[in-house]
Amino acid sequence: MKTYAELDVVQLQKAHPECGLAAGAQGIVVLVHALGEAYEVEFLSPDGTTQAILTLPAAEVAAPRQQTRHAA
Repeated sequence: MKTYAELDVVQLQKAHPECGLAAGAQGIVVLVHALGEAYEVEFLSPDGTTQAILTLPAAEVAAPRQQTRHAA
């Protein structure tokens, strides 16, 4: 399993509707717990304010999918 460092962008693998977060939402790792067993991740609202800060097990985060850009 890939480990992440502080300030890495990660993507939720599971929805957290209690925080208004869908699976696929992207957040920033703000703290790494137990050498990558869990992560504290901050999620921002569209206006740039904090929507949620969650402590997530490693299995619930992944690297964000790269979007393919097409030439116009």
